[in-house]
Amino acid sequence: MPGENLSRDEAQERAALLSVDGYEVVLDLRSAVGDSDEAVRTFRSETTIRFRRTGDGTSTFVDLIAPSVDAVTLNGRSLDPAVVFDGSRIALDGLADENTLVVDARCAYSRTGEGMHRFVDPEDGEVYLYTQYEPADARRVYANFEQPDLKAPYRFSVTAPDGWTVWSNGAGEQDAEGVWRFAETAPISTYITCVVAGPYHYVTDSYTRGDLEIPLGAMCRKSLAKHFDADDVFLITKQGFDFFHDNFDYPYPFGKYDQAFVPEYNLGAMENPGMVTFREEYIYRGKVTQAAYEARANVILHEMAHMWFGDLVTMVWWDDLWLKESFADFMGSFVNAEATRFTNSWVTFANNRKSWAYRADQLPSTHPITADIRDLEDAKLNFDGITYAKGASVLKQLVAYAGRDAFLEGARRYFKRHAYGNTRLADLLSILEETSGRDMRTWAKSWLQTSGVNALTPAVTYDAEGRITELAVVQEGDELRPHRAAVGLYRLSGGELVRYARAEADITGVRTVIADLTGQEKPDLVLVNDDDLTYCKVRFDERSLATLRAHLGDITDPLARALCWSALWNLTRDGLMPARDFVAVALAFAGRETDIGVLQMVHAWTKSAVTLYAAPEWRERGGRLLAEGGLSELRVAEPGSEHQLTWARFFAATASTDADFQLLEGLLDGTAKIDGLDVDQELRWALLSPLAVHGRADEARIGEELALDDTATGKRHQVRLLASRPSAAVKAQAWAQVVESDTLSNALVEATIAGFVQPSQRELIAPYAEKYFAAIERLWAERSIQIGMDVVRGLFPGLQDDEATLTATDAWLSAHESAAPALRRLVLEARDDLARALRAQACDRLAA
Repeated sequence: MPGENLSRDEAQERAALLSVDGYEVVLDLRSAVGDSDEAVRTFRSETTIRFRRTGDGTSTFVDLIAPSVDAVTLNGRSLDPAVVFDGSRIALDGLADENTLVVDARCAYSRTGEGMHRFVDPEDGEVYLYTQYEPADARRVYANFEQPDLKAPYRFSVTAPDGWTVWSNGAGEQDAEGVWRFAETAPISTYITCVVAGPYHYVTDSYTRGDLEIPLGAMCRKSLAKHFDADDVFLITKQGFDFFHDNFDYPYPFGKYDQAFVPEYNLGAMENPGMVTFREEYIYRGKVTQAAYEARANVILHEMAHMWFGDLVTMVWWDDLWLKESFADFMGSFVNAEATRFTNSWVTFANNRKSWAYRADQLPSTHPITADIRDLEDAKLNFDGITYAKGASVLKQLVAYAGRDAFLEGARRYFKRHAYGNTRLADLLSILEETSGRDMRTWAKSWLQTSGVNALTPAVTYDAEGRITELAVVQEGDELRPHRAAVGLYRLSGGELVRYARAEADITGVRTVIADLTGQEKPDLVLVNDDDLTYCKVRFDERSLATLRAHLGDITDPLARALCWSALWNLTRDGLMPARDFVAVALAFAGRETDIGVLQMVHAWTKSAVTLYAAPEWRERGGRLLAEGGLSELRVAEPGSEHQLTWARFFAATASTDADFQLLEGLLDGTAKIDGLDVDQELRWALLSPLAVHGRADEARIGEELALDDTATGKRHQVRLLASRPSAAVKAQAWAQVVESDTLSNALVEATIAGFVQPSQRELIAPYAEKYFAAIERLWAERSIQIGMDVVRGLFPGLQDDEATLTATDAWLSAHESAAPALRRLVLEARDDLARALRAQACDRLAA
């Protein structure tokens, strides 16, 4: 990565010097189907950029990462590529007031999901291409000024292999010479331009609203077509467009709306205007729960929100990434709840998305929502739980603070005032002050420009008759913020835990008295942040915590129940509740959880509690309890229900005895049955996985399963299971494939790491802790940032959870103070996770 970084200072200098009038990008992708490795390594990219000099200075640079450059011409003057091109930049001197730059280069196909990704479908041999650029990989496909504030219109022309279709941001058609030519785009940033090419299966529809008609398209690989439920994708899309047109008062501005589900994708999705790309895992090959469909709908709506927040109006620099990602994350749940069948999406948000935020906000790398982004490496790492989920949580708080009508009116004015432009925090705040009458700058200083999460705890006193004499909310944290929050009082009645009183108030400072609840009867549960209006860690008084231990499953309201699950998990992560106590609550009440998304999250937390936070001497016992509880719930779950499927997957993930393995083997070979459980191909891989991990499925058996599912997804499962086998030779091979070689694609790197790291194989992978620290700086320098992130995060020896590993981590950090800041951040985060686990284990040991 040396030389590929771009600093904020450099971007500011370049933006002050020039403005861009337009791009013409000509790509020749016919080499994508060549027979030799050399033939498919590169493609021709010719870019013409017209730009003006608007500031002082006569020199700048254009960004390009390419194996070679054949020609560079500036204002008709040929420049020697050997002199001006250094592998990531082309130096330009002697700028005129108006300039035309032409760059003819050979760019490389990618196997890391960055730039022009090339994928060969193992099922039918077809080749598929797509681009992914955020934050700065358009320069891997064409020469450009790679920063978000230098917007311009684009014209793309693409020559592709015979029989292919090509899509881009604008509408396109193939001319008589076989070249695909696309309409000029509106002014957009480099990172949201896009090309998708190949023999994709393509389905069309349209959205109409008055005189507005938006052509809709949805696509996937041909071999996935039989699983593609495009009708549901179009349904959510139309519901989203209805909501945004009703509330934004700004028609969708980018013409057509295609959505491509593409292979080996690094992200969930990307908001390229007119050509949104998604990971193809959102096409479900087997039975999944409604939580999966809700998650897909959330992503579809998240990306659609970006058409306004991010594409129409874009941040100046990555410091204000939240101006698009926080809004889109908030809108995903907001629109899901109000415009689709997923009316409980705020439950998922409270239980799932905010869990991501709470973790990120307690790491040493925590940062304000408006972050200090020095360069592109910083930007890449800030696509995190703070920018997305905390930002969305804070926007939910903003709606409670300013009011829904003021918030939406602010959005409408923001779009109209800054359409096709770039903004900073102050631009949005000034508009929200207009619409709400509130002091937004004070609010923003507390919520957007500081880091960390507050804990809110109720403090209650009673009179002799058991009525509340005072209920106060105590706030903890380095920054005491203003919270608009609700406090709910719950009591047991007829076997149910129901709310009988609620008060909403502004919580400020260390202690806030909720006067409206004075005089209420004594509650069994006091729930701070009822209805999840603010962003905080919820704590409980002793009576409330005892109630939850005995009656969590009796809470009738699904959102309140989800908030309590999340609060108990935060207590466990913070070393305030023994992991085995969380496991006990989960085993007692998870079987009664009606919200499938919450149940799946509780399953994930419970496994983490045993794997990471329980005292090592209790792990085996805890694991047995999980498997026994999982099997018990599986057997009593309604046949054919999504709860049955969820418990089947949980049981498979926790199986550890011969009896468990024999049942899994029987379900796979058909000699065992569980009424209503459909063992489809995806579930087969889930059932086979623990057999491989525990040495009961060898390479031949895994190969037999691949023969049943010889697809791209099947290949990823096979690679993961092969690396998961309990063998020193297997681990050595997996390590070499990921760390010592760069031949695996991004998807297979991810699969190999997932197989390598198994909690039941701590001793087997212990020798790789020292190798990890010896390798990561070299690996960071040699690989793309995406692969670097995957390896550094994925192979950190966190399962070697002892003081020696913590000491080794500290030693590496001390010896590598000059290492890339992004690399150090990843190691610091992993160290923090390890230290947290050790604290939680100490807490759990005290409960023995």
